[in-house]
Amino acid sequence: MKDPALTPLGGMVLALLRGGDMHPYEMARLLRARRDDRIIPISNGTLYHTVSRLHGQGLLEEVGVDRDGNRPERTTYAVTPAGAEAVREWVRRELGGSRRQTPFRVALAEAHNLDRAETVELVTQRLGLLREELETLSGVLDGAEARDVPEQYLLEPFRHRLLLQAEIDWLDTLIPRISSPGFSWGPDPDHLLAKRKAHQNG
Repeated sequence: MKDPALTPLGGMVLALLRGGDMHPYEMARLLRARRDDRIIPISNGTLYHTVSRLHGQGLLEEVGVDRDGNRPERTTYAVTPAGAEAVREWVRRELGGSRRQTPFRVALAEAHNLDRAETVELVTQRLGLLREELETLSGVLDGAEARDVPEQYLLEPFRHRLLLQAEIDWLDTLIPRISSPGFSWGPDPDHLLAKRKAHQNG
């Protein structure tokens, strides 16, 4: 099958379902409980559309339909093997080389779906790209200052340089931490189960 085009929300949904089957209403509750809506907006309409699209791509499958009292029927979905691989491939692509902040943030949030060594390799790759970008941007700003370009025209690139340096500094400390065997890594089904119980619909 052709490599599916995933949105950041699609990647989140597939990663969430790797921890267990659920219906879209529960997906929305858990995503908001995890505060994933800090990264991307999560509306019920967008989530249901995303689930429908993933199902159409063969990345999700229906595994049951529930009805609770007078509430509408709720279809429960499970991630397929193709879906599990699709989210890992998406995280690989966005974690190591994405220039877009939102996909990278989602990939970072879901990096635990990859092996520790691969994650370290990918964030190290990103660190190298950021250093190259910082060097290029610093050269541009130095040239602008040498030409006496008024600072009012350089506010955004100065801000961007500061953010690049901050992320570089953070990655410099994060990489050795992730590399350490003492840093917890990998699937944690007990944590997800506890989260689901705390936010399940009563």
